Formats: sequence, structure tokens, C-alpha cells
Amino acid sequence: MQVFVTGATGFVGSAVTAELLAHGHRVLGLARSDRSADQLVRSGAQVLRGDLEAPDTLREGARLCDAILHVGFIHDFARFAHSCAIDTAAIETIGAAIEGTDKPFIVTAGLAGLGVPGQMVSEDDVAPPPSDLYPRASDSAARTLSARGIPTAILRLPPSVHGKGDHGFVPMLIELARAKGRSAYVGTGENAWPAVHVTDAARAFRLALEHGPSADTFHAVAEQGVPFREIARAIAVGLGLPCVSLSPEEAGGHFGWMVRFVTLDQPADSERTRHVLGWHPAGPELLTDIAEAGYFPVAAG
Repeated sequence: MQVFVTGATGFVGSAVTAELLAHGHRVLGLARSDRSADQLVRSGAQVLRGDLEAPDTLREGARLCDAILHVGFIHDFARFAHSCAIDTAAIETIGAAIEGTDKPFIVTAGLAGLGVPGQMVSEDDVAPPPSDLYPRASDSAARTLSARGIPTAILRLPPSVHGKGDHGFVPMLIELARAKGRSAYVGTGENAWPAVHVTDAARAFRLALEHGPSADTFHAVAEQGVPFREIARAIAVGLGLPCVSLSPEEAGGHFGWMVRFVTLDQPADSERTRHVLGWHPAGPELLTDIAEAGYFPVAAG
């Protein structure tokens, strides 16, 4: 199958590309830069030059391929609402381009903000409408397409998709702890982060693709909920720094914009995903990866 992949050279997208190629699929990857294009060529994928803000390019990729995996997202948290608007427009553009074709289309979404804090979230839970607090609309945009008769699957990722090369929340927390001279959590730190290794996430994307056109929701969740306190402690050990508890009043000054994610209490399961797709995560757990996957490179002496 020829698969159009947005975000094909990102942390998750490059693992998805490798997984698809290893299982006999052909990949047409969206590449914004020469560097990204070269990376795709070296991996054995084909290249379509453009970005998420180029609707004609997105339509071309969708036209040329048998299926589409929308893995790309602009992780600019200083302009998060703008990034979310670009994401929504890209989903709508691709969806309109494949209307009536029955091509599998899988949209990446996040687990943040689903359900009631502290209660287990399943694939049946519907994401709340986008808001000023959390403007990402991937879930709702995909559901809108499905309601129009364009079957669009949703694959939700946890806040930590971890592994070698990770540049998400855990590396951000490590750099913050390094700058502040301490690793921290809020209150008791019992709030739970679901997690998955990047290779397991990539396998979930491939299996969802091979499942065929659908309007299903899948969870790439290997660990239902890792207490954030344990994540903070693993970072403290890796940096040789103290680990401290902060009050809610102190947390904003320490974590800044990340405080909403640091206090996230979002346990999630993937029972239905495992059953429907035959997905069985096998990668290392988050705390093991923090200790062993190169999150703390030794500075050159």
C-alpha cells in the first residue's frame, strides 16, 4: 500500500515510516526542508515537498496514495492556538480530498483533557470541544469528517511517547530541572501520565492502517498511568539533583506554561485497541527509558 505520511521525519513520524517500510508498504513523506527530504530518501521513502500549510500539496499527497496517516503537528507552544488551527485545516483539507474514495485516513490526537481528572479514559470517551484552554481540535475535526461520510480513524497518543530521540515533554522537563537546579512535582505527585514507547506507537499506526477505513478511535497506551512523582524522581536521579514537592501556588512559577501538563491526571486504557487491532506493546516502560535511553547525554569535557 502506498501511504502518505505527514510529519514523516518527526520523532513519532520517523518511527511510523520505518514501521511501514519494514512491513512492505511504500511511504510518501511530506518534507518541508532539504534535510527532511534527505532523511526520507535515506530511509527508503519517497518525498513530497511541502508543509501542513500548503493545501494543494496535502491534496496531491492524498490523491497519489492509497491511505493517509496524519502524524504531523507543529509543536510551537508559544503559538499553540495557531498550531492547532493549522492542524484542523490540514485534517479538513485531506478529508475533503479523499471524499468518496474509501481511503483509510488516520488522524493523530492527544489524550490530554479527556474525561474527568483521575478517572480512566477509554476509546469510547469523546474529546470535549476545543476551547481557549486547550484549542487542539484533532478529535472533533476527525469526527466531523466521519459524520460527513468520510470514515476517519483517530489514534490518540499519551503525553509521553518515549524512546531514543524523544524531544517531547520529558526532555523539556529535564532541561527545566537542569535550569532550576531541582526536579519537581506538584502536591503528592500521584497524578498519572499514560505512556508508550515510540516503536509501539508506530506499530499501532500500522495496524490501524491495515484495519482498513473506519471511524474508530484507538489508544496507543502501553502504561495506563505513571505517577508524575516517579517521573520527577527519575529525572532527579539522572541529573543528580534534588526532587521536591511544590504547592499548587508555587508550581506556576517553576513550570510556567507546562504546569497544565505537569498536573495532568489522565489514566487511560487501550483494551479495545488491543482487542480490535491485535496490538501488544512490547517496548520498555517509561521510567526504564528515562534511565537508559540517552535522556541524559554526558557533556563533552
